[in-house]
Amino acid sequence: MKKLIILLMVMSAMYSNAQQAMTNIPGRKTFSLNGKWNYIIDPYETGYYDYRYQPADQNPNPTSGFFLDQHQTDKSQMLEYDFDKCPTLMVPGDWNSQDDKLLYYEGTIWYRKLFTYKKSAADNRVFIHFGAANYETDVYLNGKKLGKHIGGFTPFDYEITSLLKDENNSIVVKVDNKRKREAVPTLNTDWWNYGGITRDVDVVEVPATFIADYKIQLKKGSSAEISGMVKLDGSQKSQSVKIEIPEIKQTATINTNENGEANFSISVKNLSLWSPENPKLYEITVTSATDKVTERIGFRTIETKGTDILLNGKSVFLRGICIHEENAMRGGRAYSREDAQMLLGWAKELNCNYVRLAHYPHNENMARVADELGILVWEENPVYWTILWDNPETYANAQQQLTDEITRDKNRASVIIWSMANETPVSEARTNFLRKLAEHARGLDDTRLISAALEVHGNSNPNDKVVEDPFAEYVDIVNFNEYVGWYDGLPEKCDRINWVIKYNKPVMISEFGAGALQGLHGDILTRWTEEYQEDLYKRTLPMLSKIPQFRGLTPWILCDFRSPKRMLTNIQDGWNRKGLIGQNGTKKKAFYVLQDFYKQKELEYKQVLKK
Repeated sequence: MKKLIILLMVMSAMYSNAQQAMTNIPGRKTFSLNGKWNYIIDPYETGYYDYRYQPADQNPNPTSGFFLDQHQTDKSQMLEYDFDKCPTLMVPGDWNSQDDKLLYYEGTIWYRKLFTYKKSAADNRVFIHFGAANYETDVYLNGKKLGKHIGGFTPFDYEITSLLKDENNSIVVKVDNKRKREAVPTLNTDWWNYGGITRDVDVVEVPATFIADYKIQLKKGSSAEISGMVKLDGSQKSQSVKIEIPEIKQTATINTNENGEANFSISVKNLSLWSPENPKLYEITVTSATDKVTERIGFRTIETKGTDILLNGKSVFLRGICIHEENAMRGGRAYSREDAQMLLGWAKELNCNYVRLAHYPHNENMARVADELGILVWEENPVYWTILWDNPETYANAQQQLTDEITRDKNRASVIIWSMANETPVSEARTNFLRKLAEHARGLDDTRLISAALEVHGNSNPNDKVVEDPFAEYVDIVNFNEYVGWYDGLPEKCDRINWVIKYNKPVMISEFGAGALQGLHGDILTRWTEEYQEDLYKRTLPMLSKIPQFRGLTPWILCDFRSPKRMLTNIQDGWNRKGLIGQNGTKKKAFYVLQDFYKQKELEYKQVLKK
C-alpha cells in the first residue's frame, strides 16, 4: 500500500509541475493579461520538436523553438516564424469559435503576449495564474520554461519573480487539446473539445511570504463553530495569523508552524446561515505579519439523514438543471462573470435553487455568482464514460483534477456536492477507481456530500427500471441518469414505469430529457419538435415523483450546446438539442413545464418552512 501511495504521488506531480494554485485570485493584487494574443497553428509541433523529434525545451541552451520568441538579427538569419506578424486570438476564449478554420481543430497552437510589469515592492514575489487552458499546457517566460500543466478545467500558476524583465516580457504558451485514450476525460465525449486559453490569465503580486491557501467553513455537523486552516508560502512560515469576521465581532489568532500551516476554530452565535432564500455572505479577513486577504464567504450546513437532504438542518428538495460551460448565444466556451450571470439567471427564472455543473469543473465565476444569487451547486470531476480504470496514470490525473477543483472552491457556500463521475460502466476496476476518488475527496473536505451520475438498468419486466450500482454504497446521494421516452421508447412509456431502488438514501435524477429544435413544431409524436419535448416533461415529472426517496432533479439541460456527435442535418447541425433554451436564447415550451413544476415545489417548501 505504501508503495502504491508513493507511486500515485509521483504520478500526480507529473500532471502539473506548477505549485498548488493560490486561492482567491480576485482578492489579490493582479494585472490582467486578457486580450489579444498572437498565435501560430502548429499541427506537427514544429515549434517544439526538431526533425529528429527531440523536444527543443529539453536542451539546456536551446537555439530553436517557438517558445524563444526570436526575431531576425540580420537579413540572412534563417527563421521560420514571427509572432509579431501573426494574427490574434482573444484570451480568455476558445479558438474554435473565434476562427472558422479552427472549429474542429485538435492539436497545438502557440500563444504569445508581450507585457511590462514592475513590482510595487522590491522583495515582493510575482506569479502568473491561469484559470484554465485545454488540455496540455506548456508555459514559457522570456524563453525559459515555467512548467507543464495537464487538465483542461482547473487553475494553475507559476512563480516568475526571477525571470521578469523591466519591460517587454514575452509569455509564450503552447496549448494542445488533442484527445487521448488515457486522459481525463478520455477520447469519447458528448461535448465540444474547445481548445485554447479558455479562462483568465493574471499576473499576481504577493509579499515575499504570503497567504497561499485557507479554508473557512462551518465544522461538519455544527452551525455554531467555524473551523478551517491557513497556509503560508515563503521564507517566514512561522507567523501569527488573525482570522476576523467583523460583522459578528469574531476573531481567532493562530500561529503557523514551520511548514506555514495552522488550524483554527471559532465559536459563533446568531450566525445568519446561507441558503437560497437567504444568500448571506460575510466579509472575512485573514491577516498575517506580511500579508492580508479579504473574501466574502457564506456559512451553511449540508447533510443527509435517511432519505432526506438537510440544508441547515431542514429537509430540502433540490430544484435543479444541468449546465454546460457554454454561452449558447455565441456558441463558445463560457468564462466571464457576465456569462455566469446569464446562465444562472436563466436557472433562477426556472425557479431553480440548484444547478449541476456538468461534466467538468466550470470557471470560478459560476460558484462565486451562485454564492451571491443563492443557488446550490454540484461540481463534477471529468471522469466520463470509458476512462482507463486500470491505468495508474489515469487515476493520478483524475485525482489531481479533483484536488484542484476542491482546493479552488472549498470556501463557496453554494457548492454542496462533489461528483466523482458521469455514466461510467460498472466493473470492479471502475468501482475501486471511484471509491478511491471519493475517499480522497472526503479527506480534503468532509463538509460536503459525495455523489456521481449513475446509470439505470432493466430486468425481466420491461417496465421495471432498476438503480443498482456498487458505487452507490459509497455516495451520500444516489443520482442517476434516465432517458425513458427518448432513448427508451416514447414518452407515453413513462406512465407505466416502476422504479426499483433499494437504497435508504436520498435519490435524485441527474439527467432526463429529449431533443427539440427551437421553433420546430408538430404533434407530440414527432421527434425534434418542441411538442415532443414538452410532452416528455409532462409525463416524466409525475413518473419521478412516485419514487419514495425522490429529493431533487437536474434535467438535461438548460441550453443547447455544441457537440460533434450530433450530426443530423437541419436539426442538430453539431448541436445537442436537449436544451430548454435554444442556441438563440429563446425558451422552448418544456421550459415552462419545468418552471411550473418548480413553482409548485417552491410553494410546498415554503409551507413546510412555516411549520
